[in-house]
Amino acid sequence: MASNEKWSDFISQGETAENSYTNERNSDEEKDGAGALKQEESRGTGTTKTDPFGDESNAEVKYKTMEWWQAGMLMIAETISLGILSLPSVLATVGMVAGVIMILGLGILATYTGFVIGQFKLAYPHVHNMADAGEVMLGPWGREVFGFAQMFFLVFVMGSHLLTFSIMLNTVSSHGTCTIVFGIIGLIVSLIFTLPRTLHKVSHLAIASFISIFTAVLVTMIGVSVAPTTGDHTIVATRQTNFSKAFLAATNIVFAYAGHVTFFSFISEMKEQKSYAKALYLLQGIDVSVYLVVAIVTYRYAGADVASPALGSASGVLPKVAYGIAIPTIVIAGVINGHVAAKYIYVRLFRGTDRMSRRSWSSIGLWAVIVLVLWTMAWVISEAIPVFNDLLGLISALFAS
Repeated sequence: MASNEKWSDFISQGETAENSYTNERNSDEEKDGAGALKQEESRGTGTTKTDPFGDESNAEVKYKTMEWWQAGMLMIAETISLGILSLPSVLATVGMVAGVIMILGLGILATYTGFVIGQFKLAYPHVHNMADAGEVMLGPWGREVFGFAQMFFLVFVMGSHLLTFSIMLNTVSSHGTCTIVFGIIGLIVSLIFTLPRTLHKVSHLAIASFISIFTAVLVTMIGVSVAPTTGDHTIVATRQTNFSKAFLAATNIVFAYAGHVTFFSFISEMKEQKSYAKALYLLQGIDVSVYLVVAIVTYRYAGADVASPALGSASGVLPKVAYGIAIPTIVIAGVINGHVAAKYIYVRLFRGTDRMSRRSWSSIGLWAVIVLVLWTMAWVISEAIPVFNDLLGLISALFAS
């Protein structure tokens, strides 16, 4: 009997020791889990690295509202804009065959790199921009370097749209007033359209942007084919040129495909981010096809003296008509880049706070100030570099190639 009691006490002590060990182990695991979660917090903002906009169930401003086709139209409007206007002059610089090979080759490369961006975003859901991607790859220094490059690229692109806006008004008005005034008008118009804080609202303008640029280049192609301009109409397969001109031609093609800097932001505001591939293939199928047709046809009929932007290649009143039709693209595509640039700063400042999703005067006011500063910087750039091809080449060489 005494032996049984001792054996029961022994078993009871063992169970107590085991329970104590289990509790200590669970406690350690909870601490480790909390530590890991704390390490996953986004740079002191208190939000985990899962979503740049957090839980939007009770948010006043909801960001993740875009369908895949809306994201695709945004990508088309942002990509097929000013870059297409320089492609006929690329063929005039390097020749028909060489230019077509470059457009096709870089189009394939752009499709692959766009697909990689989508896979990267799915693997790291917290990534909202190139700065976040740089941090994943290279740590804090990568974040700052990539963020700096993204902001400068976007502001330079915004500047190129203001420059084109000035060229457009000069053409339509037959140089009716000072170019600086036209640039300021473009700044004010672009600023107003950039004020909405969600890409879903901007996406409604994207369809109008694509129709605008497609119609404008169609008018130009018809114009140069029906009534060719005077000048050198020689068509060559390849053309002997110097390194600087050939490099500028290559960077102009790079610029035509260089919408990737905005893709992380577009994916972040989609309802179903796994559908991004559909948007990418929609973009690439359209832009490669349109780029080839516009470049080949315009160069075929305008020849070696084709203008850049290409809308000026037609004769008579047609350039005015083409530029007038292109106004929505000139404004909207710039607005999309301006929105992404402003959103980068806004998210970086207020990520993880309720200010992101509030519809208060302070939230709206801060967004408006960011937009104003960025468009002012873009206007300064457009006035400092008033040559279209040179500006596009500089942007591509610095940040896109």
